[in-house]
Order: sequence, then C-alpha cells, then structure tokens
Amino acid sequence: MYTVGQLGKRVGLSRSALLYYDEIGLLSPSARSSSGYRLYSEADLRRMERIMVYRNTGLSLDVIGRLLQADDASAPAILELHLQKVNEEIATLRQQQRVIAQLLGDAQVLRKSRSMTKDQWVALLASTGLNEEGMDKWHMEFEKMSPNAHQDFLESLGIPPEEVALIRQFSRQAAT
Repeated sequence: MYTVGQLGKRVGLSRSALLYYDEIGLLSPSARSSSGYRLYSEADLRRMERIMVYRNTGLSLDVIGRLLQADDASAPAILELHLQKVNEEIATLRQQQRVIAQLLGDAQVLRKSRSMTKDQWVALLASTGLNEEGMDKWHMEFEKMSPNAHQDFLESLGIPPEEVALIRQFSRQAAT
C-alpha cells in the first residue's frame, strides 16, 4: 500500500493533485489507515499510471474519467475524437507557423522554423534523382498507404487547398 506522498512521488504528482483526483472520483484510495490516511493499492497505482498516460495525450480529467469507465467498444471512439481534434490543432499551428515565417521573410529564420515549402520539397526530391514520373509515383503510393497523412503533408508544405485536392485526385486516379 502507498500513502498519498508515496504515490505522488512514484508518479510525479503533488499531494494536492492526488487529493483533487480523489475529490472528483478519478482516483480514490482503496483503503484508509487506522488514523484515516488514504492508502493506495497496486491496482490504484496501475489506474494512476493509466491516468498519467491519458494526461500526456492532453485529455481533460473529465474525458479521462469517461475513458476509465468506458467499455472496450466506446473507449476507441473517445480516443479517435481526441486524435481528430489534435490533428486539427496541428494543422492550425502549421498554418500559423507559415504565416509567421512569411511575415519574417528571413531565409535563416525560415530554415529554423522546422517547415518546408513545396519548392524546397520538390528541389530535395529532384536532388536525389527523382524525376517528375517518380514524384507522381511517390504521391500515388503515399495516397494509397495513408490518405489523411498525405493530405496533412501537402498542407504542411503550404500548398493551397485547391492544389492539394488536385494532387490527391490525380494520385488516386493514376493508381487505378
């Protein structure tokens, strides 16, 4: 059995956080000592470890509580919804990154921004010996293997939505 302090130390949370988790019903201790102190079991520790994994994904405590109570069929749906929100946030951040880099207009800053333009990507592929036909095949394979990731990648290059749609349409048609 673990005391609040021991469990907190083990998982890297403060005593007040654990008390709050108990208050909201997220993690209640399995037992109490004769003095009334909270005592946590190995099962409580495993539950806390699951909570920590979910916290690291950015889920709210409310959603984590629902996940811990969810059956095997509904838990993936909750996680998929969160993943969709994360993907949307990433797309928004990429757009913000592009605008900031354009506003700065400094080539050195652009290189440090961890982003790449369409022209840079095409130049990189060409420098490795990939010709137009090879690039088309690359797009076809990417679209076939992971259509959503292909979309995200094209958007990350700052390609306008209309052009992204055309590239993906061509890639799907050419693959058939």
